[in-house]
Amino acid sequence: MSETTTGVPAPSTPRIPSATDTRGTVRTGGGFRPEIEGLRAVAVVLVAVYHIWLGRVSGGVDVFLLLTGFLITGSLVRAVERDGRVRFGAFWARLAKRLVPPVAVVLVAIMAGMYMWLPRSRWADLLAEVRAAALYHENWTLADNAVDYLAREAATSPLQHFWSLSIQGQFYLLWPLLITVAAFMATRAGLSLRRSLLVLVTALFALSLSYSVYITAHDQAWAYFDTGARLWELSLGAILALIITELRLPARIRVFLGWFGLVALVSCGLLLQVSTLFPGYIALWPTLAALMVIVAGNTGSRYGADRLLTWRPLMSVGRLSYGLYLWHWPVLVGYLEVTGRQTATPLGGALVLGASFALAWITHRVVEGGVDRFTRAEARRTPGWSVVIAALFLVPVLLASQLWSQRLEEERAQRVQEVIAPERYPGAQVVAEPDLLSVLPDLPVRPDPADARQDLSSHHQEGCHVNLSVAELVVCERGPADAEYTLALVGASRMAHWYPAVEKAAAEHGWRLVSFTKSGCQFSLATSTREDAVFQECEAWKAEALAELEELNPDAVLVSSTRATPTRETVPEGYPEMWWHLNALGIEVIGLRDLPRLPYRGAECLESTEEVECTSPAALSLQEVDPAARLEELPPNVTLMDLTEHVCPGGDCDAVVGNVLVYWDHSHITATYAATLAPAVESALSEATGW
Repeated sequence: MSETTTGVPAPSTPRIPSATDTRGTVRTGGGFRPEIEGLRAVAVVLVAVYHIWLGRVSGGVDVFLLLTGFLITGSLVRAVERDGRVRFGAFWARLAKRLVPPVAVVLVAIMAGMYMWLPRSRWADLLAEVRAAALYHENWTLADNAVDYLAREAATSPLQHFWSLSIQGQFYLLWPLLITVAAFMATRAGLSLRRSLLVLVTALFALSLSYSVYITAHDQAWAYFDTGARLWELSLGAILALIITELRLPARIRVFLGWFGLVALVSCGLLLQVSTLFPGYIALWPTLAALMVIVAGNTGSRYGADRLLTWRPLMSVGRLSYGLYLWHWPVLVGYLEVTGRQTATPLGGALVLGASFALAWITHRVVEGGVDRFTRAEARRTPGWSVVIAALFLVPVLLASQLWSQRLEEERAQRVQEVIAPERYPGAQVVAEPDLLSVLPDLPVRPDPADARQDLSSHHQEGCHVNLSVAELVVCERGPADAEYTLALVGASRMAHWYPAVEKAAAEHGWRLVSFTKSGCQFSLATSTREDAVFQECEAWKAEALAELEELNPDAVLVSSTRATPTRETVPEGYPEMWWHLNALGIEVIGLRDLPRLPYRGAECLESTEEVECTSPAALSLQEVDPAARLEELPPNVTLMDLTEHVCPGGDCDAVVGNVLVYWDHSHITATYAATLAPAVESALSEATGW
């Protein structure tokens, strides 16, 4: 098996140069392809540079996926043609020995950096990501977060770049099995292995690309991390590996292909917004560009792109590409966290890139080189030794992260058991009764910032609030079915966070409370969009919600009347039309003004700086006058409520009010604080409804 077996930037040792025969056929007999090493260098530099300075995605990772399919397929096919079968244990063990040690070292460094620089409120999620990255399923963790509206509010993860390595890890498990199936089919059908495999891989390519186009159009955020939506890129590389020896192209055409592919690759990230468009058919741009460079091969021409790609400094970068890919992202995230910046300065970015190169070089020499030196002895070249080496690096990471997570959970459980007495943690009560401030004891804030994201109401815990990817309506009820009055709470996540207060108010008066909410889905008659496409799940959910309201016929519906962004507040299109529609159904509407958005994450700010620094004017995101009150024609069934003063007293949104943490992220209040708003909500609802 060739030393160069992976297209992720991965460890490799140059050996036998490739060549092109006089007919222009690119030969790939398993020898080292120096221009591919250079292509990997270009791809990883694009990834790093675009991340550090441009804040964009380059398409370089798509090149790694293509190269993985190309190199792994060629290696496994040659092994089967030589040995008659895939040696699963030897293949997986060798990959584990080469890929796992650098990953484990980087994960340990990330955990150390997390302990030193990142707020405790992020530790539990990041430790789970450490295990996901170590076990090669980080892409699915990120896919879940991509459709979790609350998780999407979290800060950038230093492990985010492991999504592509996870997809490749899953590919390494799948591909030997696929080739074994192809070998069996070839034997039964009397075909060659390559022809049988080509049929299978081409079918897989078509199926995956079709799925990728579909899922990218319907849920791009999920598709970006979906293995099924990316498998066609690996399959394209595999197809190339199976047919490349049959390609016969004149030298001039190959020179053109080399340069055209290289220019197309470099320009991809500048011309396309990769992070919001990929991986559908548009990802053919970087993958076909890389394919052209591979097909061009070693042209032998002084004008060929391979002259650049085989330049020694560039090939040296190619040898460091695995480590550079692993290190550049956590170093960048660490730099931004420590400096408090959103993007890197020219000098800061240069320091990030320089530090990443230095760490990649150390990893290459000490970790990869150390493992290679240790296994040079004949007795240590066995699959068993490879597994032992990988386990010696991986198991401590998994064990440490698991024990740390368990400790955090034990601490959280202890805090949850605390009784939060109203006299010690009055929260919003200090707004109504300012005298409480003079006797308020100095106590640790609750919920603890580390627990803030888990501080959710029963509405969330019982599944009444549905996520971005869910279209079905989930209806939850509280109170007597024969209550005199029925109140419905409907809307997006920033209506859901009022639930604890509304529930208490309803219980106090014996009302029946019906609730159904959905992340990112405004209760409006306007067509909902997400990432410049129709939000189909929201449209389906709203249709069910309206049908439910028609059947339920509540006395009143509590909905949001405005929407605040970081810089402005508006009455969104379709809100008044929805109110008129409910008026026609004979349903009263209570329009609750949106709360301000913060320029910081509440819990994280409180952990990283002094409490007095964690405050912002409500006027940053709210207008001076409620824009809903200024509508030219407010439907007669609408009553407006504004409780901003109870969350941001005096016009200032503080991180802590009455010893209680107010916001846990930019725009959602904690369930604990919401519960302290119950008297204010009860009074406002009684006044609005007259019940």
